[in-house]
Amino acid sequence: MENGAAPVISMQDITKIYHVGGEEVRALDHAAMRVAEGEFVSVVGPSGSGKSTLMNIIGCLDVADSGTYVLDGQDILQYSERQLARIRNRKIGFVFQSFNLLAKMTAEENVELPLIYQGLHLTERKERARLALERVGLTDRSRHRPAELSGGQQQRVAVARALATNPAILLADEPTGNLDSKTGADIMRLFRELHEAGNTIVLITHDERIAVLAQRSVRIMDGRVEEDA
Repeated sequence: MENGAAPVISMQDITKIYHVGGEEVRALDHAAMRVAEGEFVSVVGPSGSGKSTLMNIIGCLDVADSGTYVLDGQDILQYSERQLARIRNRKIGFVFQSFNLLAKMTAEENVELPLIYQGLHLTERKERARLALERVGLTDRSRHRPAELSGGQQQRVAVARALATNPAILLADEPTGNLDSKTGADIMRLFRELHEAGNTIVLITHDERIAVLAQRSVRIMDGRVEEDA
């Protein structure tokens, strides 16, 4: 973690246990991780390493069995499901492998969705959506629906939707997984540009070639998190 910068994410002794077929599976085993404001960190690990569980806990989609998790100054493990939903909407911008765009809505309308849930007025929603699409280079595609966009453009819309709420962190789960290598490289360049503009980004991936493009990389294996050398 960068020296002197306040941590946006601070995890300590995070443990998550599942019971499968009568056996105890430690998806996370006393995992620890810190991400400073403005950092771009990748979390890399193979299938079954615990990275999906870690992502769900970072994103407030699940809670740990034990340990401490402080997100942007808030102790997450003390919150109810309703409070977690509010935090997800206000603190975290999600970017998924499968884009998760609504087919009948335009790019602009997809970007506006989380702002509707925040209760923003129409004028502010439109302005935020416009600015977010401008940041990802899609001003001229704002009226297009997902079927009229390429895979890379759809992912850019998804990134714009994540940016529109001005989140504490962008949390990207295998964001290049459904893209060809050239388009994936374009999306990674976009993330680097967003990082240079001051955004805090956590990117989850199984792909070593993607992981090394982040500012810093951490490795997860058997539920334990280690800094990459």
